[in-house]
Amino acid sequence: MAQIEILATFILSWEGGFSNHTADKGGATNKGVTIATWKAVGYDKDGDGDIDVDDLRLITEKDAVRRVMKPYYWDRWKADQIKSQSVANLVVDWVWASGKNGITGVQRILGVSVDGIVGEKTLAALNGRNARELFAEIKRTRIAFIEKIVKRTPSQNGFKKGWLNRLDCINYGSLTLNKKGKDKVLNFPDV
Repeated sequence: MAQIEILATFILSWEGGFSNHTADKGGATNKGVTIATWKAVGYDKDGDGDIDVDDLRLITEKDAVRRVMKPYYWDRWKADQIKSQSVANLVVDWVWASGKNGITGVQRILGVSVDGIVGEKTLAALNGRNARELFAEIKRTRIAFIEKIVKRTPSQNGFKKGWLNRLDCINYGSLTLNKKGKDKVLNFPDV
């Protein structure tokens, strides 16, 4: 079964520190966590009585994984029950990057009800497919999804190259980490 520690290492290697890029629809972000997500988590990190950008600036990698990634993304996909680490990496990273689309896009591929909720039928369909073939199909679909975003909203074109570079580093049986310009490949066994 898939393990969050493998994907968390990858995601954190690609997510930078604090950013508040004007073209980023997520607004203020730290370690890949948006201010809206941090507010939903509800943790007043600095203890001043409100949850704001000052709290977001203070989050640690441990906060990003334990308070955000695990409960809101990994568990949303019920990824502990996904047999293929590679498929789990790809689908959870898609939800991390694009919210509900990372579930509904996969549900369309699987031919199950497209409701954005991972239930028994979605998991059974996912685990019942050839993992390597499903991985390739999900990756192609995610590339098309990125192309559609940029076509629909040209202001997002500046992010396209980075999104595709990151996606290119999610492979069947390996993840390419990106830390301070030094790439490292993390290999893992898969089904």
